Amino acid sequence: MAAAMLFYHDLSTTMIAFFAFLFLTSEASHTGFHVDLIHRDSPNSPFFNPSETHSERLINALQRSVSRINHHFKPSLSYSPNTPQTKIVSNQGEYLMEISIGTPPVRVLGIADTGSDLIWTQCKPCNECYAQNDPLFDPKASSTYQEIACNTELCQSLGKRICQKSKKQDICHYSAFYGDKSFSHGILAFETVTLGSTSGRPIYFPRTAFGCGYNNNGTFDREGSGIIGLGRGASSFITRMYSSIGGKFSHCLVPILSKPGETSKMNFGSKAVISGPGVVSTPLIQRDEANIFYFLTLEAISVGDKRLEYNDANNSSPNLSSREGNMIIDSGTTLTFLPQGFYVRVESAVIEAIKGLERVHDPQLLPLCYKTKLDNLGAPVITMHFTNADVKLYDINSFVRVSEDVVCFSFSYTSDFQYSIYGNLAQMNFLVGYDLEGKTVSFKKADCTKR
Repeated sequence: MAAAMLFYHDLSTTMIAFFAFLFLTSEASHTGFHVDLIHRDSPNSPFFNPSETHSERLINALQRSVSRINHHFKPSLSYSPNTPQTKIVSNQGEYLMEISIGTPPVRVLGIADTGSDLIWTQCKPCNECYAQNDPLFDPKASSTYQEIACNTELCQSLGKRICQKSKKQDICHYSAFYGDKSFSHGILAFETVTLGSTSGRPIYFPRTAFGCGYNNNGTFDREGSGIIGLGRGASSFITRMYSSIGGKFSHCLVPILSKPGETSKMNFGSKAVISGPGVVSTPLIQRDEANIFYFLTLEAISVGDKRLEYNDANNSSPNLSSREGNMIIDSGTTLTFLPQGFYVRVESAVIEAIKGLERVHDPQLLPLCYKTKLDNLGAPVITMHFTNADVKLYDINSFVRVSEDVVCFSFSYTSDFQYSIYGNLAQMNFLVGYDLEGKTVSFKKADCTKR
């Protein structure tokens, strides 16, 4: 599946995911709340396939990551300030987040998507819908459902839209198209969204904009029933929660080989504040041509003591951005992608630093692999030099075991992306905090299995 552009009849870029099931067990208080993130391939996930080996699951994840890049972030795609975008949604997994919509509340298990700004779910009566396990949402059964008019500021802010004349008003419609011909069409409306709570006290967000999808199809998985937009746009759930959470959220992603029951965390509000020794922060950049994404500025990468400046990255990739905000931080993409010319320089430095291991060809699309059963590769520390923040990556972040005796460098390249992408393998065992009020992203090394 490829990219979606909400409210526009064009293809667009996207945010895909490697992790998958986000099951909400939130804990609410005046100091914030959290949800549990469960890895797509965890035994706790509804996507878990016990017949697959760890290597097979990892290979599938890598293929999803590369497939996403092959379909998305192309320089020929146009952007405008009013072009929200969303990641791939497929049966290969993503984050699923449990919320409730309506009064009385109806459970919705949707893709938690940091690359889009709209909640949408499948609704009755459905002209064409993909199969899902949960019942379809029935707007007629909810006392808080309210369709949004075309002349409202929210509808107008979403750019091109479809309006339908009714007895009372023009109704604002949305359209989401995906590169693999998947799609969602429906009505934009207000509803009460409810988050559960381990304390038993639900958290209500009245008049939250969402899409009531009446025509949806493609490679969506039956475990999910829509999308929960967590990007930076006007109708994002993060934007809706903004005042309640102070524009702050964070996550801590457990390693791939975490034990059953070990879950990642996503925190909101004051619980999301990252503090203490070892915290580094870098500016969060706003780019009008792609304002849904979270952008950082990568200045250089060091392999051991060898510093390689990013400003030469465009020498062999003229379409790539080397200016401020040149890298998207994406908890969805598995690998970290660099411009091809810059990647070659980084790879050469890694090869020079690693001694005594046999290089092997990996048929699963990763360029640099070694044959070894050792956990300690003797690999150099990879330092990501973001503006004002040096983030040090060790073996667990920079190499991934693809089989019993093969490990591969978890960085790859592209010759025609518009931006570099900081993937989730590089973010494992880090507290990563987003402060939209302070316009920063912070990093702190952590054992995410103990948080």
